[in-house]
Amino acid sequence: MENFTAYNPTTLHFGKTALDSLGSAMKEYGNKVLLVYGKDSVKKSGLYDRIVGMLITGGFEVCEYGGIQSNPLIEDVDAAAAVGREKQVDVILAVGGGSVIDSSKVISVAIPVGNPAWDFFTGKIKAKKAVPLVAVLTLAATGSEMNPFAVISNHALGEKTAYGSPLTFPKHSFLDPQLTLTVPRNYTAYGIADLVAHCFEAWFGIGETTLTDRFVISIVKEAMEYGPKLLDDLNNCEYREKIMFAATMALNGMTMYGRSSGDWGVHSAGHCLSLLYDIPHGASLTIVYPAWMRHFKVPLSTRIAQLGSELFNEPLTAGESIDHIETFFKSLGCPVRLSECKIGGDLRQPVFEAMVHSKVSGANMKMKEADYAGLIDLFL
Repeated sequence: MENFTAYNPTTLHFGKTALDSLGSAMKEYGNKVLLVYGKDSVKKSGLYDRIVGMLITGGFEVCEYGGIQSNPLIEDVDAAAAVGREKQVDVILAVGGGSVIDSSKVISVAIPVGNPAWDFFTGKIKAKKAVPLVAVLTLAATGSEMNPFAVISNHALGEKTAYGSPLTFPKHSFLDPQLTLTVPRNYTAYGIADLVAHCFEAWFGIGETTLTDRFVISIVKEAMEYGPKLLDDLNNCEYREKIMFAATMALNGMTMYGRSSGDWGVHSAGHCLSLLYDIPHGASLTIVYPAWMRHFKVPLSTRIAQLGSELFNEPLTAGESIDHIETFFKSLGCPVRLSECKIGGDLRQPVFEAMVHSKVSGANMKMKEADYAGLIDLFL
């Protein structure tokens, strides 16, 4: 087991009455609110009117920035930060899924400075201060509601990458499973795949710890049991609740205790697909993960076989484990090959060039350019 420090300052409010304490939680930080949200869904569902009504009733002064995309853009982060800076906001309220919360994390550290937000990603500047962030989650997937990490796209530079700071943890996150009832089947499936992939990244990380392995296996089994049930019954709030809780636990730190690192190579490769073709994040992971495991099957054979045997409750080889995991992703309705996304033209060269440009690698199984072509051949 590796030495580790556990730290998570986010206060999590979970359940069907979670939003009842939203106003009092936000009052800790002031009255001027920057409300950040995505596109039409938050308004169509009625949540926007509900939140704004709560804020006005609570005596808050509200300005807003809407239109955050599912693969969030650095331009929106800069524009929202400019609004927050101009209005001198006291607190940010992010209402949406991981893309909105990720964007809001970077907005929170960008408001106090005059630099472009991308300077945090390049290391040109370091976060020294942040506007407090409160989140209301509407999509169970990324776990962004209880971790400090944000992934943003910069199309001008051809990059999609992550940033995190102890300052970018949400102060409070509100998780009401009822708010996810309007999420369509495909994005519900992508969220299930995303939380499973987060667990896999931890499983293949650096460090051996049996208890943390049991955390990982339990979270994935929860997703495997209730994910298919939810996809067959999208209005079942009990299933929504179970998947929402699993997604939060998959990336709030507990799956990394006793490990010095996870192996985020699959996420790095998946970001290239999202950047190039606007593929939903979860879908990019189901395309890359089986291919990655096949590519590294020899050095990871024991670990892959253990994963499959634990998940499917029978002795499996590494190859059989990969096949079973791929079949599970298929059963969710997620793509396992890039060709399933019906993208025209040459795919191999643009993906290869994007991986080279992004220096796709991993913390444990380090990929180099020689690995890219083989990996791409396995997921095309």
